[in-house]
Amino acid sequence: MTPRLKDRFPIRGRDWILFLTSLFLASVIWLVSNLSRTYSGIVSIPVVAECGIDGHSDVSANVATATARCHTTGFRLLSNRYSKDRKPLRIKVERQDLHSAGKEDFYLAGAVLNNYTNAIFGDETQVDAFISDTLRFRFPAQNHKRVPVELVQDITYRPQFMCSEPLKIEPDSVTIYGEAARIDNIDRVYTASLNLYDVHENRHGTLRLGRIKGVRLSEEEVHYTMTVSRYVEISTTLPVEVWNAPTGRHLQVYPSSADVVFRCVFPVSKDPTEAVRLYIDYGDFVSSLNGRCIPKALSLPSGVIDYYVYPEVFDCILSE
Repeated sequence: MTPRLKDRFPIRGRDWILFLTSLFLASVIWLVSNLSRTYSGIVSIPVVAECGIDGHSDVSANVATATARCHTTGFRLLSNRYSKDRKPLRIKVERQDLHSAGKEDFYLAGAVLNNYTNAIFGDETQVDAFISDTLRFRFPAQNHKRVPVELVQDITYRPQFMCSEPLKIEPDSVTIYGEAARIDNIDRVYTASLNLYDVHENRHGTLRLGRIKGVRLSEEEVHYTMTVSRYVEISTTLPVEVWNAPTGRHLQVYPSSADVVFRCVFPVSKDPTEAVRLYIDYGDFVSSLNGRCIPKALSLPSGVIDYYVYPEVFDCILSE
């Protein structure tokens, strides 16, 4: 400090440091207090839209700018005014809110924009009016096709329990999007592995679908439903019949009878051995390579979950 200032302000050096620090803190407090207040101003936000449109990319290829007169904090107005090269904000748009303007062009307009004020400008901002009343997006067309969902499973059941109906997954097929070279060789998509052990009651839940590089799926997960029942086994011996043999052709089956085990939902409402018949169709014999056939069961009661035939394969000999 110059001698003249020292003579005018007889303050020691340590006191000057304290004074300047206090002045700086007071300025910061004043600035924060003023910027925390609510002001009216113009706010512009660059956005890209995300929407599942059949046959199109899920994210818009262009960036639209949402501009509105808002009531918001001074911090928000200041950052919006001086920020450059801001990364576009991604917003999820409902399909019914997008209007078509061509093969790849869509737009949000009118009162629909009010549904997205919080997503675009944030909860702390009150939008007075949109200056840009239409947001236009381009969703490039993509190759796509429908493929089935393949369930990957590792399930064990408690003794005398099993699925009484086929395990269901919904949806059982999805649409895949991507370059033709990528999706042409994809004939199905797989779920994450369903690992369940000691199952003895109904189960349901969701499974994520496996990701495929460079390919987008119309669904990210599927729902599965398992109907599980306790069962009892009923055994019997039934003759093996031959059906649809042409006139003059006689098909002999060895052995001529089979041991059958029926798994029935407990408690059993109807004895399955009363009406079930085992048969080998002549057409199956003709199409077989070595004359060996697997019999089929007819008239299974509704309570039968599954059945097993021993032996599994029968020798068939044709005689004129």
